[in-house]
Amino acid sequence: MERPSLEINLPDTHEEGKLYVVDSLNNLNKLNVCPDESQHSLDEEESTGGAQENMAGSNTRNHCLFFVTFILTLIVSLALVSYVLFLIIQTRNKMDQISSRLLSEKKNIEELKKINKIILKHLNQSGIKD
Repeated sequence: MERPSLEINLPDTHEEGKLYVVDSLNNLNKLNVCPDESQHSLDEEESTGGAQENMAGSNTRNHCLFFVTFILTLIVSLALVSYVLFLIIQTRNKMDQISSRLLSEKKNIEELKKINKIILKHLNQSGIKD
């Protein structure tokens, strides 16, 4: 189907007038080319096209935000793990010190028990009783 071209000779008008006339011609062309139902679908496609561009920008921003959050979480986790390892090493060193002190005290207690036995034997032999 051939359509007659819309040729309109417009006098020189201001830019706003030209834009208004072009917009009016586009609207008229849409009405001639598209029936009412398809016009609604075209309007919906135009409105969702902009939303899709906004969604694409939003998705990129969300990915960047997720990536930055993920990196910060990893850094904080690494710092916490390092601190826990430091505490474990310090605790082990303190436990080793306490264990060595307990061993030395145990030796001292054993020596005191031996001395106590010797004193009790001496007292029993000398005849002094409790």
